[in-house]
Amino acid sequence: MKYFDVIAKIVAERTGCEVSEVKPESRFSELGIDSLDTVELLMSLEDEIGVEIELDQKVETVEDLDRFIESRQG
Repeated sequence: MKYFDVIAKIVAERTGCEVSEVKPESRFSELGIDSLDTVELLMSLEDEIGVEIELDQKVETVEDLDRFIESRQG
């Protein structure tokens, strides 16, 4: 899971939870992240990792997002 730490850090910053509370199987909805937050989270993530993320599928968990980004990086 290449991007997990970065995703967890941004989720924690956005939600006020501890980074340690963010697990690969954590659902964004359970973490209090709605669709608008997801867009902002992706923008922060793009800035952090220097990669444009075109989300063209539903991503429900932190692990889903990590895998999605990795699949797009080749």
